[in-house]
Amino acid sequence: MQGIPNLKREDDLMKALSVINDPEIHVPITDMGLIYGVQRRGKDEALVTMTLTTIGCPLFDVIKYEVETELEKIEGIKTVTIDLTFDPPWHTGMMSEEIQLDLGLL
Repeated sequence: MQGIPNLKREDDLMKALSVINDPEIHVPITDMGLIYGVQRRGKDEALVTMTLTTIGCPLFDVIKYEVETELEKIEGIKTVTIDLTFDPPWHTGMMSEEIQLDLGLL
């Protein structure tokens, strides 16, 4: 995936997020390239650095709820903080190659 910042991504947290589908195109937000980083912070917090496909996406609250819900299922995670960023801006090249192929983008 091109253009995604080199932020820490803990495997167990990424795996938990991989079950969340984008509400519009119904593919995992992890394969969409929306998750820039996810890591444990402190004793019981997860920090998620993510973006959206567009600024002002009306479905952010749905995605936010699902991110919080999935990560809070992990033992020891009590708080989820989402750092929403648009730098760098999302583009289709951030999608996994498999999803780009499925959507006819490659």
